Amino acid sequence: MSRAVPDDTSPIHDLLGIGFGPSNVAMAIALREHNAGAGGQPVTAHFLERQARFGWHRGMLIDDATMQVSFLKDLVTLRNPASRYSFLCYLQSTGRLIDFVNHKSLFPLRIEFHDYFEWAAAQVADQVSYGHEVLSVRPVQTEGVVRHLEVTSRSAADGGLVVHRARNLVVGTGLRPKLPEGIERSERIWHTSDLLTRVEGMADAAPGRFVVVGAGQSAAEAVALLHRRFPGAEVCAVFSRYGYSPADDSAFANQIFNPAAVDEYFTAPEEIKRKLMGYHGNTNYAVVDIELIDDLYHRAYQEKVLGTERLRMLNVSRLTEVIETPDRIRTTVESLVTGERTPLDADVVVYATGYHQADGLGLLGEVADYCHRDDQGRPQVGRDYRVAAEPELDCGIYLQGGTEHSHGITSSLLSNTAIRVGEILDSVLAHRAAGPAVRPLRAVAG
Repeated sequence: MSRAVPDDTSPIHDLLGIGFGPSNVAMAIALREHNAGAGGQPVTAHFLERQARFGWHRGMLIDDATMQVSFLKDLVTLRNPASRYSFLCYLQSTGRLIDFVNHKSLFPLRIEFHDYFEWAAAQVADQVSYGHEVLSVRPVQTEGVVRHLEVTSRSAADGGLVVHRARNLVVGTGLRPKLPEGIERSERIWHTSDLLTRVEGMADAAPGRFVVVGAGQSAAEAVALLHRRFPGAEVCAVFSRYGYSPADDSAFANQIFNPAAVDEYFTAPEEIKRKLMGYHGNTNYAVVDIELIDDLYHRAYQEKVLGTERLRMLNVSRLTEVIETPDRIRTTVESLVTGERTPLDADVVVYATGYHQADGLGLLGEVADYCHRDDQGRPQVGRDYRVAAEPELDCGIYLQGGTEHSHGITSSLLSNTAIRVGEILDSVLAHRAAGPAVRPLRAVAG
């Protein structure tokens, strides 16, 4: 395939975003607001998104699921409380503002918050090219210094190649579903990332048994949904704990999500960072809202009373074997206490085994060779989310996600998104004001 060549007169954007999930939507809004109030030179930007339209965890937009963060932690409010792109402005535009106030809840329905994201993305739709998959990033040198980057993308509409030029990249490529080693998705092996799509595809089916693997929020929601949607099916939850653990959303623990906590985490020694993650991992990882735990326990107990047990909790256990046949999945459940193994056939196995962060530098090709990594192969990132790099790279590479090791638990969460994009924008402006870097002199032998 031949590479598209940009016209020499095509603009060089100040910033190009790869991915257009909530983080880069927030970035686009911050740029729009800055440019509207800037008396001087605006920041030019564009974004590339592989999906055909905006979408955020569509497979888990269960109709009764609520957000686990306050609506005030939307795309803008913590950065600019007067923004017209806030969740409250969205509610006003839909005519539901007073209804939401009367609801007396800080936590909107997840499907409603997704609609807010779509509404916000539509406000800055002129800045994004949907259906464009990034294929390569190429450094362009001037006098030995990389002054800008060429990003080639392929359009899903016609397969054509498009090249954009930019001085800075903001990489927000999101999360990727994680499955146990050797397990691949199929018609009978699902990941919760596409749960609703799979469930809707079984509208006319009569499954006899589901097995759900995992102990976090997604696992519990999957168990609840399948138990409700398929009244003739048995739903078996398999996890290594005695039961679902409640999320710690207490006021003091939630301070780990404060913007100031990012400063403290960033400057903390590695040993303290590990301790902080250990102390407060239960605010986000492998935990479940207490209301959902209570609901599932009520269902299980009610079925015991009635003698119609469809909801089975196979705790302190794990799946040791998963074999797919044409008409079923043959699994083996092993007790972690006794080692006893029990065959368990199912129509579907659902893995709620979480996600891993996409390598923010993985798309960059030879540009990644300029970027610094630590002794564990992780990107070295400044407090402003800019990747440390060789002096020959005069372009900024900013990461939205993949910085938990340096910035803490909010790296891929909504809690700090509004603040983070403001900090990235400030950094882009500061480097632009400082002017182009000068390549350092190197000693020449002889």
